Amino acid sequence: MAATPENPTPATPRRKVSRHRGEGQWAVGHFTPLNGNEQFKKDDDGLNVRTRIETIYSKRGFDSIDPNDLRGRMRWWGLYTQRKEGLDGTKTGVLEPEELDAEYFMLRVRIDGGRLTTEQLRVIGEISQEFARGTADITDRQNVQYHWIRIEDVPEIWNRLEAVGLSTTEACGDTPRVILGSPVAGIAEDEIIDGTPAIEEIQRRIVGNKDFSNLPRKFKSAVSGSPLLDVAHEINDIAFVGVEHPEHGPGFDLWVGGGLSTNPKLGVRLGAWVSLEDVPDVYEGVISIFRDYGYRRLRNRARLKFLVADWGAEKFRQVLEDEYLKRKLTDGPAPEQPAGRWRDHVGVHKQKDGRYYVGFAPRVGRVDGATLTKIAEVAEAHGSGRVRTTAEQKMLILDVEQAQVDSLVSALEALDLRVTPSPFRRGTMACTGIEFCKLAIVETKGRGSTLIDELERRLPEFDEPLTININGCPNACARIQVADIGLKGQLVLDDDGNRVEGYQVHLGGALGLEAGFGRKVRGLKVTSAELPDYVERVLKRYQAEREDGERFATWAARASEEALS
Repeated sequence: MAATPENPTPATPRRKVSRHRGEGQWAVGHFTPLNGNEQFKKDDDGLNVRTRIETIYSKRGFDSIDPNDLRGRMRWWGLYTQRKEGLDGTKTGVLEPEELDAEYFMLRVRIDGGRLTTEQLRVIGEISQEFARGTADITDRQNVQYHWIRIEDVPEIWNRLEAVGLSTTEACGDTPRVILGSPVAGIAEDEIIDGTPAIEEIQRRIVGNKDFSNLPRKFKSAVSGSPLLDVAHEINDIAFVGVEHPEHGPGFDLWVGGGLSTNPKLGVRLGAWVSLEDVPDVYEGVISIFRDYGYRRLRNRARLKFLVADWGAEKFRQVLEDEYLKRKLTDGPAPEQPAGRWRDHVGVHKQKDGRYYVGFAPRVGRVDGATLTKIAEVAEAHGSGRVRTTAEQKMLILDVEQAQVDSLVSALEALDLRVTPSPFRRGTMACTGIEFCKLAIVETKGRGSTLIDELERRLPEFDEPLTININGCPNACARIQVADIGLKGQLVLDDDGNRVEGYQVHLGGALGLEAGFGRKVRGLKVTSAELPDYVERVLKRYQAEREDGERFATWAARASEEALS
């Protein structure tokens, strides 16, 4: 039985309760809420807010919503309040929450493993057009995100999504968020192991289960058997990475404790090999450690990464084995270095059954409901009933016969969905930004799209893999620290001394087995207007100074500050 404030008897022997409040860890007896978030979670489970949305708020309107539901528990069902129009970045962090709130919501549809049928995609598109003013962004966690949602429409949206097997359950909040999965699971020729059965079993056990609906903070997960390492496993709270054990065969290498935001940490290997069948048990053990031992005193230290950093991998594995699994895990090998330098599956690729999948790149994840509906129609017209989202804000159409590939590519290109994009279209990612997000300081999506156009015009021959990640605030939803060029939104001074939108620059970050955080050059900030000039200048210096085969991140690590300025 799990330790909870209502049932403080954990599965392991009771520990002596100290008098001080500690870090608010349940497993050591600290159940008294130490901040407002912990208090509202203790007062009522976030999952319970659905009934109030359906029976009260959707009928009485926005003004009837309890503040703790509005800015707290409604996240358990994928709902965040949206930024009020016309508020620039000077108002972020200054105005009170109710002054920043519009009477509309962002609503996130969770798409575990990025798996969609064309029927589901069509419904997502139709909801966008009918209820969300056409908005439907693809996120870097394989979800689709709506804006302009009215509380009055939420029950109908849920009905339509759930009728085709989709959900917004725990898409946000202090919960087990969407489980990232390889978008080519079960079809790729080079796949080590298909993690789909494990993702489905984790969903069945964990999502919507009140044993796991009050975590210290969000819990991000990934399961992939692709040798391309295609789910950003290094920056998830838990990740299962496909490996081949010399004795036991294909399975997964276990990683824990990754995460970015304002205090980034890369995940660590526990050195344990996990069979496909055991993945759900191990997942449940790790999320239980987070629930029971996670820090609940300070919100900015409540992610699993802080516990892992304090304990270390050896202790974490020991607690997992001794207190939760009640057995030892098998030692196993680390993943091998991926062969490719892109991990997004864009392009035309052969499946193991002889058919093909086609990956394509929207602009910075920005699509709309009409486009999603057309993608479903195009896929079906070319013989496919399955599409996938990726962890890089891209999409795939699966199961295409060879004779249909060229026609499909042409149809996608006609929708401005590039199958052979430039490195700039392919590698630029952006978060929601100030257009809708209350935490943002600067614009991101439009800025990213303009930057792509400018770089394609100025550097048409540039053909190196490159990631440019644009974030509207320090919270790193767009992974700025692990991009070749990471841009953290903030207000900066222009040449005339005016405060304008701009970015702090991070250079040379990377994911993969050479993962690391980007370098910050002292005082290097650029205004939004200067951004295309700056990126062009740095990329030309890279081209002039690089050694044969040298990646941008490697060059940026050794380049002079003058070359990076």
